[in-house]
Amino acid sequence: MNKIPWSYRFYRWTWNGLDLLFPPVCGGCGRSGSRWCAECRGRVSRIRKPFCEKCGIPTRGSEICEKCKSNPPAYRALRSWAVFDSPVQNALHAIKYRRNIGLADALAADLVEFVRALQWTADLLIPAPLGKARLKERGYNQVGLVARPLAYELGIEYAPNGLRKTRETRSQVGLSAAERQANVAQAYQADPSAVKRKSILLMDDVATTGSTLASCTAALMSAGAAEVQALTIARALAHHGLNRV
Repeated sequence: MNKIPWSYRFYRWTWNGLDLLFPPVCGGCGRSGSRWCAECRGRVSRIRKPFCEKCGIPTRGSEICEKCKSNPPAYRALRSWAVFDSPVQNALHAIKYRRNIGLADALAADLVEFVRALQWTADLLIPAPLGKARLKERGYNQVGLVARPLAYELGIEYAPNGLRKTRETRSQVGLSAAERQANVAQAYQADPSAVKRKSILLMDDVATTGSTLASCTAALMSAGAAEVQALTIARALAHHGLNRV
């Protein structure tokens, strides 16, 4: 198992020290006192069985959903920790748009047991990358902020440079499923020297139609990856007409 680097331990100590000096605000509800409070943790809507064994979307009992039967995704499986709804939605927006960087480490701690329970094996954990322009504008990859501590806790090598975005794309928000697929088609390239014959845990923040994960997976498999398992923090179910789980 990989040891947590001292650089990251120092990073955590720094945040803990800042929390003592400047009491944080919960990214889920806005209450002061913690970055991710116990009440919000208790309100997280989890995705439970029955769901498609391939893409993880809730079903009425079928092992594989009709979409995956007709057009199987290249990844071995996709699982999401929670429904993209309050308070998780609020937390992810706080990380992504309001620079609540410390919140990412708190969310990663909640994801550890979920991923361990999947009993997946992986050589590398790779976050879905941003384009150069978006990365320069934001200053960080919000997925990487959660993926990095998660990789350390799971004992998996964190490899953010194993996959890169080769062209800028539109925001996926508001696009139809077909538009999303076209928007990210062939937008990623993997490094064969990093991923060849490796089992990859690919991570993104939210899965909606799965288009981004599918495009990333295609790039990884083309570069020689042995297999790809996909993980997201949340799953947007309203897009699928599923408002309750």
